[in-house]
Amino acid sequence: MKIQSLILASVLSCSAAWAADEAPVNPVTEDGMVKITWQNPKDFRDIKSSGEIQSRYEKRLFETLTKNISKEASKILKPNQKLEMTMTDVDLAGDMRPTFGATPDDLRVIKDLYPPRMAFTYQILENDKVIIVGDEKLSDMGFLGGIHSSTDKPFIYETKMLTEWLKKTIAPQL
Repeated sequence: MKIQSLILASVLSCSAAWAADEAPVNPVTEDGMVKITWQNPKDFRDIKSSGEIQSRYEKRLFETLTKNISKEASKILKPNQKLEMTMTDVDLAGDMRPTFGATPDDLRVIKDLYPPRMAFTYQILENDKVIIVGDEKLSDMGFLGGIHSSTDKPFIYETKMLTEWLKKTIAPQL
């Protein structure tokens, strides 16, 4: 009888832990002037974690990119403007490679063969009225070129690509 109770308790605790690790279907992140809806992240081309629980990695990825975009958008947008984006695909720089037992986790190998790519729709609102709307498919084939002063920052290649997009596409229209 005690063994059955023990088995039942362990099954319930494991299923509770699994349920707690589930990510929302379409998470939304917001920071300052930027709001991003991440549409069906399970269908994104490559946002695989290397060594971190996938749902936590996705949450960190989404929050970091939103914060970084918000920082850049605040330099371009007026105080009464807001950027809303719906990310439909993300392919992080690099490619996941198995380590064949050398480590328990796969490794992300960064080579110019695997550039960052993103697809999204966006709109700029001014006083809650849409003033700019668009669809983008970004890819930075030269992401390894140039000098990077701080390559230890997470998602630096994706942030750089989005920053360039803000400066070249959005800023001239405002």
